[in-house]
Amino acid sequence: MGTPETSREPCPDRILDDIGGAFGMGAVGGSAFHFLKGVYNSPSGARIIGGTQAVRMNAPRVGGSFAVWGGLFSAFDCTMVYVRQKEDPWNSIFAGAATGGFLSMRQVPAMAGGPGFPMGLPGQPQPQPQLVQETASTSGSESGSWFGGWFGGGKKEPAASSGSKTEILETFDAPPVPNFEYK
Repeated sequence: MGTPETSREPCPDRILDDIGGAFGMGAVGGSAFHFLKGVYNSPSGARIIGGTQAVRMNAPRVGGSFAVWGGLFSAFDCTMVYVRQKEDPWNSIFAGAATGGFLSMRQVPAMAGGPGFPMGLPGQPQPQPQLVQETASTSGSESGSWFGGWFGGGKKEPAASSGSKTEILETFDAPPVPNFEYK
């Protein structure tokens, strides 16, 4: 009998096996976590329903995320076995690093053009700044408080117009965030 590493399925089947196992672990763990979170965040009298709704909304997403991690790790692990022609722990180390690097590439475009990434990625269209003009009366300084009157703490005084305009350059380089609310 060999070691657990060598007694596994051959590589094409190993990838599918690991994807299924990772999805199962993520779905079961995500179900437990999101059920407790849904029960805690639901109003009294609807806690069980809130917990089951949270599981239905979130457990498949967590399972899918785990499946992506597991599939990429297995694919990189099998690639390393094929390239190096040996099965040792270094394959798993390289596969983990490659999986983390590959998944972190999804975060780079959101940061490109921001602080620390002034030029963005090569070949990527650069976001164009949009000019937003505000007058002195809409800048939020009319209430006299630092929060601009969010808490109703100040009287509104008519603002004296000095004739100057404030120009703010904004870039919208992040994609819209999807909404996963259950209706």
